[in-house]
Formats: sequence, structure tokens, C-alpha cells
Amino acid sequence: MVREIRKIGDPVLRRKARKVEKISKETQKLLDDMLETMRARNGVGLAAPQVGVLQRALVVEIEANEKIAGSGVTYALINPEIVRRSQESWTDQEGCLSIPGWRGEVERPWSVVVKALDRQGKRIRLEAEGWVARVLQHEIDHLEGVLFIDKLIAPDRLWRVEEGKEEETAQEMVLPTP
Repeated sequence: MVREIRKIGDPVLRRKARKVEKISKETQKLLDDMLETMRARNGVGLAAPQVGVLQRALVVEIEANEKIAGSGVTYALINPEIVRRSQESWTDQEGCLSIPGWRGEVERPWSVVVKALDRQGKRIRLEAEGWVARVLQHEIDHLEGVLFIDKLIAPDRLWRVEEGKEEETAQEMVLPTP
């Protein structure tokens, strides 16, 4: 089921999400709905607070691209936590389904290590770099009530784009090599 995406100004986007204590049928349904919602909006990631659910769950799916390590995989993560960030960082543009029509430049670590539970409750450790690391960091920020506009490198580095094209533009970007 495609759910409504909460937009900037909705207080749920600024609240910290709660840890998922038990993975239930409702949790599975939430993950399925989030994937369907993200795909319907041409997104590459979606966190539970963006659909009004204050639980620590997110989905990420970046279309397969030989230039993007970790693309072509669907990630559904429960209680994700970044346990390591690289010293090396890079600045690139980001958009957000909850802030339609806007993009901005954000500096983030080039790579991260994330520990989480998969949808069956199995503990996983995910090492990601480049674009996949950026999307994971963006979605984990949502679980903390943080939006990409809070991390802009400068206020003048925010610009309007055609609404609905925020994430498509991101997929087409050429990534720098570390």
C-alpha cells in the first residue's frame, strides 16, 4: 500500500524514532508499504517517520549501476546504527521525498559501517561507500529527526528543482572516486 509521505513542517519528521522491540507482521507490512511508497515516488530511500511511523526502520533501493558500489540491492533495515564513519568525506547534492522540489549540497563521510537487523530479525553488518553510504546516512538521520537541510554546507547551496525529480537527479550523478 502506498502511504502518504509526511512533508517538512510535520512535527513527526523532527521526532526521534523508537527502537523496534519485536519484528511483527505489522513491521513486515510497514517495510513492504515503505518500499512500495518509495518506488511510487521514484525515491532511493525512505525512513519510517516519513510515513508517520516513529519506528527505527528504513528502506533503500538504488537502481543497479556498475558505477555505484552496492546498487541493485534492496535494503530493509531495522534499528540501523552507524558504527563507523570514514575520515574521508565528500560533498554532493541531496534531495528528500519529505522536502519536494528542493536539493542542497551536504558533506558526508565517504563510507560507513552500519549494524542493523534485517527483516527476519537477523543481525547484519553492512559496509557501504559512496552513494549507498550517503543514502544510508540520510535515512538514518531521519530516524533522529534530522533533515538534510540541517546539514547544508551553506544556506545558499539549496535550490529548487522540478518536484518529483529530486531523487532521479541524484541517481544520474557521476560519483567522484575516493
